[in-house]
This record gives sequence, structure tokens and C-alpha cells, in this order.
Amino acid sequence: MIKRIFDLILAVVLIIVFGVPMLLIALFIKLRSKGPAIFWTDRVGINNVLFKMAKFRTMKVDTPQVATHLMKDPRQYLIPGGELLRKCSLDELPQLFNILKGDMSFVGPRPALFNQDDLKALRTMKNIHTLTPGITGWAQTNGRDDLPIPEKVSFDEYYLKHRSFAFDLYIIFITILKVVKKEGVQH
Repeated sequence: MIKRIFDLILAVVLIIVFGVPMLLIALFIKLRSKGPAIFWTDRVGINNVLFKMAKFRTMKVDTPQVATHLMKDPRQYLIPGGELLRKCSLDELPQLFNILKGDMSFVGPRPALFNQDDLKALRTMKNIHTLTPGITGWAQTNGRDDLPIPEKVSFDEYYLKHRSFAFDLYIIFITILKVVKKEGVQH
């Protein structure tokens, strides 16, 4: 219950603080590429139920919906300025609305794409699917996009077994440091 209250309060505060920058990012995207500023992607939520996750669109409209690390050359799909938005994790800001809705939390396992069956199966086997997915998580602070799936799931399982409000705050703090340093982000 404390986690949900914290999520709601922090999400509202951040939406207020980043409201104008989010509008400017949306305008930036619209001026640089065709298509909507916000991209809605099917993601795996709590108990493997799909939900629509919001992101600022950093890639062209016709980009295949697969994990970035599975693309031969993901840079070919980036819109002008998309790499910067991804490196600074600004593309994640619309997920604040997913937190308000209750589909996501600030901290939890990063939601898998609808077609990442290998990740979904491993998480289900280890009961990680019972957690609300997060904008950040223990795996993100320990390698983010650079981690192979079994290692990612191992970090998610550690979080499942050791989660607490203090651990969440620690993960948020480490995430902020990693975002500032632009560590572990694939283009």
C-alpha cells in the first residue's frame, strides 16, 4: 500500500514538474518525423496481462516491434533526435501516466514486449510475473539493455525476494545516477 501511495504522489509531482518539457518533447518529435509523438506498445503486465505502455516515439512509424537488441541496425530506424531522447531516458516520461493508471510502478521488472516469449516464460517460472512492472528495476541498475535475458531474470528474481520500500528508493537513486551518466542504453 505504501508503494502505491508513493507511486501516485511521485507520478503527480513529476507530471507537474515535467509537463511543459513533455509538451516540448512531443512538439520536437512532431516537427522531426511523421506520425504520433507518443507510441503505444503492447507490454506484459502483472500476471502476464497485456497493457498499453506509453513512450515518446524515438523510432520511425514502420519500425518492427521487436526488442532493440534483436535488430540488425537499430540506428537506421531512429528519428532525428531519437538517440538523444533514448540516451537521456526522456522517451520514458509518458509512462508516468501508466503509473497513475496502475499498470506500472516506479520500480519493478521492466515490462516485456508482447512477443518476448522467452523472457515471459522465464519470469513466469520464477513468479516474477506476479509483480507490477516498473519504469526501472534491479536489472536496469545492473546493466539495463546490456544484460542477456537469463541474467535479467536473475536480477528480477532477486528483487522479488528482497523487495522493500527502502530497496525501491535505492533503485530509484541508482537509476538517476545511471541516467545522468547515460549508462547501459542501446540506441
